[in-house]
Amino acid sequence: MSAMRTILSSGALVAVLGLGYGMWAIISPGEERRRELIKNLPESNPVRMEETRRRNVLVMQALKEAAETSDNIARGFGGPPK
Repeated sequence: MSAMRTILSSGALVAVLGLGYGMWAIISPGEERRRELIKNLPESNPVRMEETRRRNVLVMQALKEAAETSDNIARGFGGPPK
């Protein structure tokens, strides 16, 4: 009886793994769709990429300024309460 249970549980495990792989294969995009997605990524547009670079520079500048000050900028604008 123990051998039968082992065989059935192994078969069920293989079936579940096969079902998961089958669903993944159905859902994953094909090669043509993948190429289209890569073509439409923001990184492929030079103007959009430059905007992203400028935004990253501004964010890093704000972080650097926040690190250099002792004010708690999370509380709002201005300095410490008077």
